[in-house]
Amino acid sequence: MIFTEWLILFLILQVIHFLGTWKLYKKADRKAWEALIPVYNAVILMKIIGRPWWWMILLFIPVINVIMLPVIWVETIRSFGKNSTKDTIIVIVTLGFYIFYVNYILDVTHIKDRDLKPRTAAGEWTSSILFAVIAATIVHTYFMQPYTIPTGSLERTLLVGDFLFVSKFHYGARTPMTAVSFPMVHDTIPVLHTKSYTSKPQYPYFRLPGFQKIKRNDIVVFSLPNDTLRFFFDTSNISVYKPIDKKSNYVKRCVGVPGDSLSLVDGYVYINKKQNDLPDRAQVQFSFTGTTNGDRFNLQNLYDRYKIKTNNPGEFGYDNQRFFIKGMTIENAAKFKNHPNVTSIERIITEKGNKESNIFPNNGKVNWNKDNFGPIYIPEAGKTVKMDLKSFSLYRRIIEVYEGSEMGIDNKLTANGNQVLLNGAPIDSYTFKQDYYWMMGDNRHNSEDSRYWGYVPATHIVGKPVFVWFSWDSNAKGLFNKIRWERMFTTVGGSGEPVSYFKYFIILLAGYFIYNQYRKRKKGA
Repeated sequence: MIFTEWLILFLILQVIHFLGTWKLYKKADRKAWEALIPVYNAVILMKIIGRPWWWMILLFIPVINVIMLPVIWVETIRSFGKNSTKDTIIVIVTLGFYIFYVNYILDVTHIKDRDLKPRTAAGEWTSSILFAVIAATIVHTYFMQPYTIPTGSLERTLLVGDFLFVSKFHYGARTPMTAVSFPMVHDTIPVLHTKSYTSKPQYPYFRLPGFQKIKRNDIVVFSLPNDTLRFFFDTSNISVYKPIDKKSNYVKRCVGVPGDSLSLVDGYVYINKKQNDLPDRAQVQFSFTGTTNGDRFNLQNLYDRYKIKTNNPGEFGYDNQRFFIKGMTIENAAKFKNHPNVTSIERIITEKGNKESNIFPNNGKVNWNKDNFGPIYIPEAGKTVKMDLKSFSLYRRIIEVYEGSEMGIDNKLTANGNQVLLNGAPIDSYTFKQDYYWMMGDNRHNSEDSRYWGYVPATHIVGKPVFVWFSWDSNAKGLFNKIRWERMFTTVGGSGEPVSYFKYFIILLAGYFIYNQYRKRKKGA
């Protein structure tokens, strides 16, 4: 839905509210017209039901308003003496339209200064849980979101099993676009594996101001542009449409920012013809193959000394003569070359000119592959590019989807001979409406990234990982050893080896409990 459609819907809801409550406003010693004025009517309603004025703000926060509306319906009828469980169920089941019946048919009296405390323990628990969910949803949506690293595409900067806090406010929080959604979950309700949202209606895209722009080599969480999975890691091949804010969240390194010219040469990223200089924590990994002398490897030793993940046949395998490694740094490969069982080792590279059909722009017309790619231009908002048959393939999805259907615009890009047409009209240039980014994993042969599905639009940016609060190594033996203690409470960014602040957290936590006990004893003395 575009902004104009939402404005019309908002005004219709104001009329419905007026028709359903104006007599109740009068019975509460207010004026009937006060039920009609947008926003002001919500402030007056809070006074009528005896709730603080700031509850009104919650009615205008996406997702939170879906939780708050039933609360307001119940509070409204209770303010006029309809306190029974039956009344509560009816007003919720009828989506608030039971208030019309109370407004026009019943002879009710406004209860001033009514007792707002729940009458039962169950009611008190429900109230506490409800507002805990609201508070947590606000934090989750606009400030900080937990995230788990599911794949090894950013090894060894971020490891499988790292639990992160992702900041929404660094780049500016993206307000929800999905109007009706189950709180505190993403696209799927856990265990049930069912959609957690309705596809319609949709709010227009909007992002709050941030205090930082995405810089080259930042690690970024974003909504996967081409996601049609029912849920993450679903293998059923059943495709579903997902709104932007309900697409699967991915985390990659932003190696190209708006305005860059990017290419890959033998797996290394080049920006504007210069090799990208990665932070010292980043460890680019490649695939290797080699030969052995026939002796068996100590698998645990391979992981401890060379960081070779031996638990997954897709990442490591060997027989009496050859071995294969998917994900090892150049430095570790040089060390592994000296292993007594290794007779030779070489890096696997797809040579320049060898075409891979699944590589962006996925048209089979360019001789690009996962190691040798480009150059391509990364679009910047407000910049204009020439439109010809080459740029047609590179920017078609941008024009039709990211700046088309996802923004409520019906764009269709076609070609007629050598001429490019937008909605049937010939064009020789195009001006981009938003910024785009190029996201890649450090593990070059074990990462599904922009090389396969192209640009990431600014609308799909979720946030910046800032903190690893827990880390779990499923490969380790023993419960205690599975916890990566050295990674707990470490920062994602920065230089040098990550420093754990876990001990400081424990000291502060212990200090808090000691102070709290001291305060209680002093108060009771």
